[in-house]
Amino acid sequence: MTRERYEALAREIQAHDRRYYVDNDPSVADVEYDRLYKQLQAAEAAHPEWVVDWSPTRRVGSDLTSSFPKIERKVPMLSLDNTYDEAELTAFHERVVRGLEGETPVYVIEPKIDGVSIELKYADGKFLLGATRGDGVVGEDVTPNLRTIKALPLVLAEPVTCDVRGEVYMEKQAFARLNAERVAAGEEPWKNPRNSTAGALKLMDPRLSAKRPMKLLTYEVVGDERGRTHFELLAWMKALGLPVSADVKRVTSLAELVAYVQAWQHGKRLELPYATDGLVIKVDTISQRRLLGTTNRAPRWAIAYKFPAEQATSKLLEIEHNVGRTGAITPLGHFEPVELSGTTVKRASFFNYNQIKRLDVAVGDRVLLEKAGEIIPYVITVVERGADRVVVEEPTHCPSCGTPLMREEGQVALLCPNSFGCPVQRARSIEFFCKRDAMNMENLGPSLVSQLVEHRIVSDVADLFDLTVEKLVELERMGQKSAENVVAAIQLGREKATLTRLLVGLGMPKIGEVWAHEVAKRFGDLATLMATDPEQIFAGLVELHGFGDERARAVSDFLADERHRAVLHKLMARGVSPSEPKTVREGPLGGVRVCVTGTLSRPRSDIQSAVEGAGGTFEKSVKKGTHYLVAGADVGATKLKDAQKKGVRVIDEAGLEKLLRGEVLDPVV
Repeated sequence: MTRERYEALAREIQAHDRRYYVDNDPSVADVEYDRLYKQLQAAEAAHPEWVVDWSPTRRVGSDLTSSFPKIERKVPMLSLDNTYDEAELTAFHERVVRGLEGETPVYVIEPKIDGVSIELKYADGKFLLGATRGDGVVGEDVTPNLRTIKALPLVLAEPVTCDVRGEVYMEKQAFARLNAERVAAGEEPWKNPRNSTAGALKLMDPRLSAKRPMKLLTYEVVGDERGRTHFELLAWMKALGLPVSADVKRVTSLAELVAYVQAWQHGKRLELPYATDGLVIKVDTISQRRLLGTTNRAPRWAIAYKFPAEQATSKLLEIEHNVGRTGAITPLGHFEPVELSGTTVKRASFFNYNQIKRLDVAVGDRVLLEKAGEIIPYVITVVERGADRVVVEEPTHCPSCGTPLMREEGQVALLCPNSFGCPVQRARSIEFFCKRDAMNMENLGPSLVSQLVEHRIVSDVADLFDLTVEKLVELERMGQKSAENVVAAIQLGREKATLTRLLVGLGMPKIGEVWAHEVAKRFGDLATLMATDPEQIFAGLVELHGFGDERARAVSDFLADERHRAVLHKLMARGVSPSEPKTVREGPLGGVRVCVTGTLSRPRSDIQSAVEGAGGTFEKSVKKGTHYLVAGADVGATKLKDAQKKGVRVIDEAGLEKLLRGEVLDPVV
């Protein structure tokens, strides 16, 4: 290897690190990454004079961005060295024995969860904050998002002060449901549970994080070593109420270690509810760990045994061009059936046409398939060019309606702009309207909706409320009882509708359940919303904390579009004009409106959660009727002036804490 090649390799690994840790969009499989990393290590060992100070071997991977407060830790969170076979595992054991001057170690083995590493800080037994691994020394404060994880104990069984390390993850079934919802919404599915989890922890609104089904397992305590061994510490952590893996094994010899690893590799790991890409093997005795020490990036007393990804080869038979609800065209590959991770795989998405170009794959080629996180099959590479291969041409017209396709600037997805005239888009939109989180109308699945659109019985969501048993029984495979069930489900959906459910069902860009609820609370009912000028809608939504200009503009533009307004008027004419139930605010701040200015001791989103959890209303700006303005450090003059003009009481953070506890503030002198 030349020096130029060495530096190019270092840059290539840096780019992969960025894709994995920051963008949550890995560009290579773990095995390929580790192969490149070992090449870099070998080059640096052979030519130490080449080593650059920015080499990936000088640091652990980093997930740092600029959006979150930074937390510096005293004890770095290091990476783990990887091994893939019995010979490398034996070599690790021999290094440990040499480091312990011939003493045979005891090992503890734990599943290596394919999630996101975090560190939790407890003070006197209470959860104080949580941070990502970051670059090992500096992580990012994601406390409000971590608080949404129900498995995370906010108070421990003992009043201890310590740092706890763990992994946030998603279970396979929950991830599959989440991806199914994304596909139904016309969004690109997440590649694996880790990507989705990392994205959830980096969301700016904890209410959105709470929608992701995240879980937590902890595996280490820093700062309170009450046991002589790691195994004892895990038992103590469990007694504290921390979630600890039930699949922990203690072994006393290399032979026992190898046998256990092999048993997991060939069966046990597939039984777990979460994705795992290996096992973590640690020296059990704490004093032996101190003796072995660490390198600049990894401990010498631990190693990750990585399972080879489940892969299989198959022939690409055809490419289907799928049309989504939002008009995005997605290439779906159909393959010769092949067994992979316990299931038969026949299809795999290429996500977009750039992926097909990057792989240079054609119909008739034999490809290597892998299951990401043992869940989603995807194509890694072409292993054999077909003699009769047919190059995949990017479509120019919508396969459903024939409209010329377009690509928005800066986007990779091809789009059909004919949202109202495209039969498939209309069918997908109607299905979305009926889903459980929207209008919750059962018995209206994809097959029935497609028939309704195809036979021109239904052209938009409002037409659903004109359906009768007589119209439905004319359809193929639709009997009297089934037709009655459909009509009953539609009627129940009409009766149970809220404005939030309706807004979710409309599928407005950038609006999910959380933000739909905010719109619904702001305007109260559909009639009021329809009677409000779009610019007033925009101004009203921008006032909401965290809503933002872009999201507010998406709502106002949607409601200004005459085609959308026509559908909404049709809904109202058919008796679908829901309001949002007014909730009675209970708690110490019931009915109290609070605004914040300046820098406080915790993130503003955390303050908002506390205020709303106590029954109060959190406001973005000081208004007539605001009860309190909480002023922190470095306050601006605008809100203070507004408070003075409108007679709003200004209090400090200590005063807010009193209110949250239900205490009465001293009168203003």
